[in-house]
Amino acid sequence: MTERPDIVGSAVWVKAYYALGLFVVGGMDLGVPTGGPGYARFLLWIAYFGCPLLMASAVVEAVLTVVSPYRWRLKRLRDHIVIVGSGDMAISYLRVLRSHHPSRSVLIVDKKIERVRQLELSESYGAEVITGDITHDFLIKELRLHRCRRVVLMGDDNFQAFEAARKIYGLYPRMQHRIIIHCQSLRFLRAMQETAIAKQSIGFNSYNLAAKGLVEDSLIHHFEHTAEKDTVVLAGFGLFGQTILEELQNNASDQIDQISIIDLTANRRIEVVDEQQKQKPAYDRSVIEGDVSNPEVWRKLEASVDLSKNEPVVILGTGDAAINLRTALWIRQKYKNALIFARTNDISEFALDVGREHDINAISITRLVEDHIPATWLE
Repeated sequence: MTERPDIVGSAVWVKAYYALGLFVVGGMDLGVPTGGPGYARFLLWIAYFGCPLLMASAVVEAVLTVVSPYRWRLKRLRDHIVIVGSGDMAISYLRVLRSHHPSRSVLIVDKKIERVRQLELSESYGAEVITGDITHDFLIKELRLHRCRRVVLMGDDNFQAFEAARKIYGLYPRMQHRIIIHCQSLRFLRAMQETAIAKQSIGFNSYNLAAKGLVEDSLIHHFEHTAEKDTVVLAGFGLFGQTILEELQNNASDQIDQISIIDLTANRRIEVVDEQQKQKPAYDRSVIEGDVSNPEVWRKLEASVDLSKNEPVVILGTGDAAINLRTALWIRQKYKNALIFARTNDISEFALDVGREHDINAISITRLVEDHIPATWLE
């Protein structure tokens, strides 16, 4: 070097200063490489210019990462799946996806994500998580959708999901039939089914998917193995009960003798169902308004339906798991011959244990949905 300060016997901090000078600013305090073997001077010249450039680029990248973290985290994504939403439905889809494709890149996008849920998504499922509004063109362009496999819209806003799908199709026409839309409102989903966006997408409702699974896996099998036409009681007539009724009418109408519906607002809800039905049911139907857990309601039912005959199906499908399970136990005491189903939302080990002890089928909306997500939705 052109300058050779004697630092052999200097303090440690002096040595550290000159070492830092060599690797940060190319050794300006030491001068330029001179003398010595040619290969050594060559290496010193590389350090003289290369180290400052390397340090500068590292500083620039660090600054850009702080200023625009999403862009640097997303730039490496390829062949990935984008899931919009971080609620229970998104978790269910992600859980099934991971059972089929453990290492596939997944990006979760939501307007707001709780810290605990964010940790669960990243640490338990290996997903990249960012916050943002999927209806913003800027964010859509940052998601590298031209390189992704599928977009799954699992948010809470039905209108926003269709709006996002429209914008994605506008920017990336190749995404047609690669977008899955979960619509929480079955009526809205059906109202949209003749629109271009719906025809270009895969739309579904979780309760509808769960009801189809229950009918296909359990009820039709039961009907086929009973000699007489069957009696069905739908105790609780929300979205789950309504879609069960629809599936029964479409797939097992000729095997059913009577369906009875119990709900606090049963008359209003059956009017909505009748408005959407395209054919008149071939079975008898009775509607009773009242609380599913009230014994008086069941006494009214017994006046027109004899549950002691054959093997009637009783589905406790309200949104209250405790009421469903308690009422199911009460019905089991009265009718040993009945096939009883008690609904929970999440998978409940407690409900499953009670069901095994008392011959009650504890069914979970979450489990039914996860068991019936088509494999094609995961590709």
